[in-house]
Order: sequence, then structure tokens, then C-alpha cells
Amino acid sequence: MAVALHPSIDGGVKPGTGSFAGGTLSCLCTTRTVRLKIKGDVAHNHACGCTKCWKPAGAVFSVVAVTGTDNIEVAENGDKLAVVDPSALILRHACKECGVHMYGPVEKDHAFKGLSFVHPERFAEAGSAAPGFAAFVSSVIESGVSPSKMDGIRARFKELGLEPYDCLNPVLMDVLATFTAKKMGTFRE
Repeated sequence: MAVALHPSIDGGVKPGTGSFAGGTLSCLCTTRTVRLKIKGDVAHNHACGCTKCWKPAGAVFSVVAVTGTDNIEVAENGDKLAVVDPSALILRHACKECGVHMYGPVEKDHAFKGLSFVHPERFAEAGSAAPGFAAFVSSVIESGVSPSKMDGIRARFKELGLEPYDCLNPVLMDVLATFTAKKMGTFRE
């Protein structure tokens, strides 16, 4: 029996089309559904084990990606959105009724400023960029997963073609370190 991680990847990672032009993200509500229009494809799609990201019922990991905040339009029922934690770096706007995190802009002075985190499995349309790695894998221990299950979880990610990291992938870690070096005045080309 394969380790269950998230419903959108448990049966295998579905490849993106490479030409996804955007779509509509919806919350779980059946009445007054919150809908966002997203322009263009998402980037850095990944499984995330942090304790802050929204996960569907029964999922151990979230699946989350980024897009430019200016690519997001709250199209319907934005009055149902509230920021989960105003002090957090990612200002996760969640539906007050069903709890789905619809988008999370980064507004503070940070390498990710201008980006918003979204959950691509909430797209009505198929074809957005596929998950490419798993981040903060060991953090699922903080949410109650036994450390004895971690080898199986990491092995399952590798079976799915998603390299597991206990932070972000190397490219994103380089982006963060570059941002810090520039702020400190130690950056070298």
C-alpha cells in the first residue's frame, strides 16, 4: 500500500500542459463560492509539509505554488475571505466558511515579495504546472506524523519523482540567500 500524501498526487503526478493560460480557483463552499481568476501558469508547484498551509481533509501535505500577486483577481464572494495570521510572512486569505486558503500574498520586504501562494488543485481547469519537489517534509512530524513514517514518506515522494527537502529546493534557497546577501551588501556576481 502506497503512503498517502495528498489526493492530487497519490495516484501519480499529472504533468502540466506547458501552455496553461490561467483559470479559476474555487473554495469548497457550494453556495456563495469564493472564486479567483488567475492569469497565466503557476511556478514552483510543490508538496509542502509545513503546519501553516491548508490541506484538504485526510492529506498529510498541501500542494502549493506561486504566481505574481498582480495575476490574481478575486472574482466572486471576496467578502468571505479573511487573513488567517496577519503577522505571518504569507498573508493567507482563507474562506471564513470552508477554510480553504485561496491565496497568500507576500507583502513584506522579502525575496518572495510580489508573489502569492495558491493551491493549484483548486483550479477548475486542468493543465497547470505539475508539482516538482516536496518541501518542509520533516515538518509533518510537528503536525502529528510519527518520525517512524518519514522513511516511507520520503521514499514515496521519490517514487512520484518529487525530490524531498526539509527546507525548500536548492533554486529557491539560492533566491533567499541572494536576497539576504544583497541586503547585507555581500552579494557578488
